Amino acid sequence: MPHDTPLIATIVAGLGLAFVFGALANRFRIPPLVGYLVAGVLVGPNTPGFVADAGLANELAEIGVILLMFGVGLHFSLKDLLSVRAIAVPGAIVQIGFATALGAGLSWMLGWSMGAGLVFGLALSVASTVVLLRALQELRIIETERGRIAVGWLIVEDLAMVLALVLLPALAGVLGGQEQADAHVSGLLSLPASYGIWGVVGLTLAKVAAFVVVMLVVGRRVIPWILHYVAHTGSRELFRLAVLAIALGVAFGAAKLFGVSLALGAFFAGMIMSESELSHRAAEESLPLRDAFSVLFFVSVGMLFDPFSLLSNGWPILATLAIIVIGKSLAAFVIVAAFGYPLATALMISASLAQIGEFSFILAELGVGLNLLPEQGRDLILAGAILSIVLNPLMFLAVDWIKPWLERRAARTAPPDEAKPVGPATEPGQVASVATTNTEDGPPSRTILVDHAILIGYGRVGSLVGAALKQAALPFLVIEDADKTLARLKADGIETVSGNAANAEVFAAANPEGARRLILAIPNAFEAGQIVLRARAANPGINVIARAHSDAEVEHLKGLGADTVIMGEREIARGIVEEVLGHKPQPQPELQHAKDGPVTGGSIGLSNSTTCPQSN
Repeated sequence: MPHDTPLIATIVAGLGLAFVFGALANRFRIPPLVGYLVAGVLVGPNTPGFVADAGLANELAEIGVILLMFGVGLHFSLKDLLSVRAIAVPGAIVQIGFATALGAGLSWMLGWSMGAGLVFGLALSVASTVVLLRALQELRIIETERGRIAVGWLIVEDLAMVLALVLLPALAGVLGGQEQADAHVSGLLSLPASYGIWGVVGLTLAKVAAFVVVMLVVGRRVIPWILHYVAHTGSRELFRLAVLAIALGVAFGAAKLFGVSLALGAFFAGMIMSESELSHRAAEESLPLRDAFSVLFFVSVGMLFDPFSLLSNGWPILATLAIIVIGKSLAAFVIVAAFGYPLATALMISASLAQIGEFSFILAELGVGLNLLPEQGRDLILAGAILSIVLNPLMFLAVDWIKPWLERRAARTAPPDEAKPVGPATEPGQVASVATTNTEDGPPSRTILVDHAILIGYGRVGSLVGAALKQAALPFLVIEDADKTLARLKADGIETVSGNAANAEVFAAANPEGARRLILAIPNAFEAGQIVLRARAANPGINVIARAHSDAEVEHLKGLGADTVIMGEREIARGIVEEVLGHKPQPQPELQHAKDGPVTGGSIGLSNSTTCPQSN
């Protein structure tokens, strides 16, 4: 076996140091991605010690972007994308133009050419796919209207950057750079400059349209068929392999055959796959690799950063950062607010876009290669990307701080006849419901229920539990963060709290102090553990029932204070034994996961036959 293994060394060093510094960052309540960036700086060429292979790291990071966009596509239907086109398309175009103008103005002050200003401004105008999606996922708002607007906005930006990557080589001579006959950038097909400007634009749009048509006509039939065929083989290994092969294969084919970016190709693959009944399982199977490779993306970004540039380019870096964090955010806020959306939505969109990432790096490298952008410009873009990514979590914290102040100021300045009515606020296209204790536009209002059950999650397990509680006429409410599920709950007249139960304000709105029982129907044991701790702190006497998938998760939840933890496999075994014996089996120690007795469905009004499907 050869001793020179740069790929293994890059993965080991990247993931190992990312874990160490990510854990340290988390210990000091700093977002772990800051630790990932620090790890990248340490293994990069600008610091002493081990230097990882930057080329390999970038390719590994690109896989992370592909898988992340594929996962978003699994939860983002074409209908959702079209539903926000009225704000995402004009908003993204205007914001790109504004940010490009600001960047060109800074480049003029630095004495650069017009071409350099154009490349620099475009690089500052586009947000990072990984950072934006990671933030939306952590906030659990990717399926809300705000999340759909942000992702739609991002897709329009990516399409604009694909067009820019194709046009810049053809326009390099006109802009004062080095004209190239052919351009091979980020997987794009070669486009001869002799086609002329309009020929290049037309060919690019034609190829993108051809890709979309192929995905909608062919992919919509082939991809779901492949998934169902593999699922019927009964092999989980083959199913996982099929999901990854489709995601990576469609992304690579889109780049090579149609000139579409890898990220956009993966997004469309996921969006087509979302129409299959197996999309939920596909998302679960791709999640581990998605997380691992997205970490490598941040490490690769850190490798490009020279920390000493902060000293040599002080004020230009601050000006670049101001354009990204303040200029872009202000433009996005004004645009969203001008379309009549609430302040909370405008603030969230502006915070989401207050950073730059992977397309910015590609544009910077292309600009330097075409002699359009000086190397100082590339350094400023990298520094702005690093600092804006680090500051982005703070932007979301700032949104939570400034939102109440803006809402109070708007209420004071509004005419009396235009004052907001008392009750839940709504976003365009939404209908307020008295069965909802909070909305996206403000802090949650506290429920008036007492002596009730709090049901966390309303998926396959939670919906069965909720139906049984409703049938038994027991008071309960549901904490859920998926828009479609919330709409169904409203239609059924079930009281809901919208948001992530791990959030203090959201959980407090469910009145845990006055609740009798907490039912955790979510499959994530770590998140459930945080909720158990919060519930115990609010109400030491509350009865906590949770679900788990392994003995380790059972012990984890019991150690945090859960009274009863039901493990799916054991409940299935209990149901099978009952069917075989014709009566309920005697409680066995290995089937026991409650503090005070055997696990049964009686504590929440469910028969044993009802608890079995919960484990699925």
